[in-house]
Amino acid sequence: MSRCIVFLLISAEFISLQFASTVPVCTKTKANTCQECIQSGQHCSWCKQLDFTKAGESDSVRCDTNSSLVRLGCDPSNIIDPGSEILFEDPQPLNEKVQLTPKTIKLLLRPGKTGEFTVKFRRAEGYPVDLYYLMDLSYSMFDDLENVKKLGNQLLSALNGITKSAQIGFGSFVDKTVLPFVSTHPEQLKHPCTDKSVPCQPPFSFKHILRLTDDGNNFIKQVGLQQISGNLDSPEGGLDAMMQVAVCGDKIGWRNVTRLLVYATDDGFHIAGDGKLAAILTPNNGACHLEENMYKKSNEFDYPSVGQLAQKLSENNIQVVFAVTSNMVKTYQDLSNLIPKSVVGKLSSDSSNVVQLITEAYKNLSSEVILDHGITPDNLDIVYDSYCSNGVNKNTLRGLCSNVKINEEITFKVKVTAKQCLTNQQNFSIRALGLSDDLKVEVTTACDCKCNDALNPKACNSSGTVVCGICSCKPGFLGKNCECEAGSKTSQQLEQNCKKDNTSAVCSGVGECLCGQCICNTIDDPAKKIYGPHCECDNFSCEMFEGKVCAGEGTCSCGTCICNPGFDGSACQCKRSTDRCTSEGSICSGRGDCECNTCKCRGGYITPYCKVCPGCPSACPRFGPCVECYIMQEGKNTGNCTSICLKARLTQVEEVTEEQACKEKDTDNCWMRYYLTEENGVDNYSIRYTLKRECPEAPNIFAIVGGTIGGVIAIGLVCLAIWKVVTTIADRKEYQRFQKEMQKVKWDKGENPIFTTATTTVQNPNFDGE
Repeated sequence: MSRCIVFLLISAEFISLQFASTVPVCTKTKANTCQECIQSGQHCSWCKQLDFTKAGESDSVRCDTNSSLVRLGCDPSNIIDPGSEILFEDPQPLNEKVQLTPKTIKLLLRPGKTGEFTVKFRRAEGYPVDLYYLMDLSYSMFDDLENVKKLGNQLLSALNGITKSAQIGFGSFVDKTVLPFVSTHPEQLKHPCTDKSVPCQPPFSFKHILRLTDDGNNFIKQVGLQQISGNLDSPEGGLDAMMQVAVCGDKIGWRNVTRLLVYATDDGFHIAGDGKLAAILTPNNGACHLEENMYKKSNEFDYPSVGQLAQKLSENNIQVVFAVTSNMVKTYQDLSNLIPKSVVGKLSSDSSNVVQLITEAYKNLSSEVILDHGITPDNLDIVYDSYCSNGVNKNTLRGLCSNVKINEEITFKVKVTAKQCLTNQQNFSIRALGLSDDLKVEVTTACDCKCNDALNPKACNSSGTVVCGICSCKPGFLGKNCECEAGSKTSQQLEQNCKKDNTSAVCSGVGECLCGQCICNTIDDPAKKIYGPHCECDNFSCEMFEGKVCAGEGTCSCGTCICNPGFDGSACQCKRSTDRCTSEGSICSGRGDCECNTCKCRGGYITPYCKVCPGCPSACPRFGPCVECYIMQEGKNTGNCTSICLKARLTQVEEVTEEQACKEKDTDNCWMRYYLTEENGVDNYSIRYTLKRECPEAPNIFAIVGGTIGGVIAIGLVCLAIWKVVTTIADRKEYQRFQKEMQKVKWDKGENPIFTTATTTVQNPNFDGE
């Protein structure tokens, strides 16, 4: 049973928390006008009702949530709560030329409140297409170029099978013409290809060869004039070329139709920062630098970053088809993930399948619809709900539907939220990436009140008009109801006179400010009253004891009890007595106050009489210099010791034997003994000391030196004896081992086979044998 009760309580608490998190809250701080109120938060509303505020109340109470204002007595018809709305919408019928509607939207947004509108898209059949073929002309693409030279009419035929109007163009790229990307040797600059028998053109960064055209034969002619080139490293300068194709629209010849950029290569690409290898430090500025159809400033600007390139492609509605060989598919799939509306196709080794690849890539790109708003102001949040044939995606940063069929209509709900009031109108565009259709959105914010107050001349004492429930006084009149003549003060200054400080309410919230003076509210009980220049005092809000204000033994004055004679305490709850505070004739030992017959000690001393201070440091070291001064003067104080002894009283005795006596060293390294007694009061000590000191004896130099020398000699003799014993034992062991080896020797007594007798013998005639 108890477990069930606990479970129910926890469930109730959880439900209440969930409910509380969804209840609107007006987080206002100070809002004295309707404009300030509605700018405080999305849930803040303003009551314009004339008689809404009570005497002494600030106009800030008019600002609260709708439910709170109604509960406080405001008629719902008098509540100002502007929301977000659509001011203007320009819908257009969807057809083969218009795929996105509406064309224009004007929004009025309340900060914090979301404004919503619907965007419709229908994929048109046969929408015009511009295709620009951008080809890598490094040496490894030799066989690919030969096949591309024949593709003009095939590409146009394939595109015309998809659309009613198609154009194709051509450009090529290699890399920056500086080391270490391209060899700068004069011979290599003329013929960079490794095979000298192959026709080869000088290296270049990007060359725009053919402007977009519907003439397939011209495509074949211009591409047929191209030759392969070469460079040193594997990555190419393809991002440089893509940037120029994207931003040089007039020279490329882009129309306001579907734009496809086919990027054909068999290798990787350089990115921003690689230019530092060639001392190119200036970042790419994303501008068009084509001169005579050549990118001649390639060696001045670094490669663009992937993000920078993605932004420019998106701004110019260009969809990219990466036609790459199998070894580069993974690399360009990673790049495609960073570039919206791009796909990767696997190119055969000689580019023979490029027409089929482009056709399939176009179908994939055109069947995917992405709504994007580009870069918008920081104070606007934009999210999309996408209603697609295969489901709904809500609250995404882009609208997205895949596998959209021709003539299929899909819907997007766009939600725009202003974080704060906008000083000026903000504009942004929503586009279907890769298409020319866009939607212009204009945003303004509702940060002003339109109260439309009824005319009521008598409401402001005929000296002003009502604006959102508040009197706007004529010149020369002030006050809440224009009841005061202005004089030299403004209405705000008069109201400030009725405030105790900047943070308090007018007349402390219990009075009315009339012409700069507080008129305090009256209470039904004649024994109770509110008073003070700011109505900050009363005679009934003091501390209570046993249900009585000031225990019935005092009077309440502005929050403080004034006790009758014989009573004490914050609530006059104690009879005045010091019986339990007195010890040895002193109240709280002079180190505390007696309140309610109990010591309130100061400085770490504890009850009952403030005699003991457990946390206080020992006072012995503090009086060491004082005692030493008296000892040095043999107990005679000539006045030199007074300054360091403070208020201590010193008494000389023969001996100090107490176990608790202080023992401190003086400047001669001698021990002094004295007994310290703390008397009643603060810093009041008495000291009993003796002139006797315990000084250490002087060291015996001869004994120390002699002992040191003797010790060294003794250690030496011991070391010699140990050495002798060790060597003797070692010699004996070696001799015994020698004896054992001698016993094992077997001497051969046979004749030496190489011995021969002497051929001549000489005898000394003088040798007598001895």
